[in-house]
Amino acid sequence: MTIQTLHRSLSSLRPKTFLLLFLAGVINAIGVTLFLAPVQLYDSGISGTAMLFWQLTPEPYTLPMFLVLLNTPLFLFGMKKQGLTFTVYSLWAVLIYALASFAINTFFPTSGASPFAGDDLLLCAVFGGLISGVGSGMTIRFGGAIDGVEVMAVIFSKRLGMTVGSFVMVYNVLLYVAIGCIFRSWIMPLYSILTYCAAIKSVDFIVEGLDKAKSATIITSRADAVSEALSEAFGRGITQLPAKGYYSGKEQTLVYFVVNRFQIAKMKAIIQEVDPDAFVSISEVSDMLGSSVKK
Repeated sequence: MTIQTLHRSLSSLRPKTFLLLFLAGVINAIGVTLFLAPVQLYDSGISGTAMLFWQLTPEPYTLPMFLVLLNTPLFLFGMKKQGLTFTVYSLWAVLIYALASFAINTFFPTSGASPFAGDDLLLCAVFGGLISGVGSGMTIRFGGAIDGVEVMAVIFSKRLGMTVGSFVMVYNVLLYVAIGCIFRSWIMPLYSILTYCAAIKSVDFIVEGLDKAKSATIITSRADAVSEALSEAFGRGITQLPAKGYYSGKEQTLVYFVVNRFQIAKMKAIIQEVDPDAFVSISEVSDMLGSSVKK
């Protein structure tokens, strides 16, 4: 890494982002230390692995220590792939997660039961997953990661012929199987799978939002009329691309348009009214940058 690249990466760091990642680390610690750890449920990824090591080792070894020891080498190993900014943000989030976990265990010690959900494993699994997922989702949304297994997934998934999601899932399945074999009980691993599922939904909500955008691909012979009607109804820019039917050989136009899920019915009605023969395909949009809304 050159000095210029290092300077550019460091100059891109934002104090506001560090503050938001501080909040994310604290939230993640609350979910794990006040809901999961007291009843011996397990988080996913390196966090879950750290919890396992914590339970298998003597008293002086703590969860915060394993969180830092296991995550730090993974983020540093992935720095070339992910960049310095991502690595700094991620290490900061992990450090805050570890420090917040230490503080909670020191000042609000729990043993055998969650202070909020008692010893109800279902409540602890669901709410622990949801809360820790909020922390993880915030970390991802603001440019970092709070679990090193995600970095390993990005680096090794292609080499193994897997998607990033599949890599993470396989890691977690192996982790929960190992927990079941070590403790010769499958109750905690099965409840931990519920935690994992709840956390995934929570991460999706934080990263992508409740109201996901929808993209409509419209193939029509009346592109100008359809575009005009949609533009007047929604006040948005529309993209037109030339297209040609393979079987018919007819020249047509592909119209690309983005709406939210509450506008789909209205959009369909407008298209049907202008061109009943139009072909419409609707897909989910995970993220958007910029705006096509007309000033």
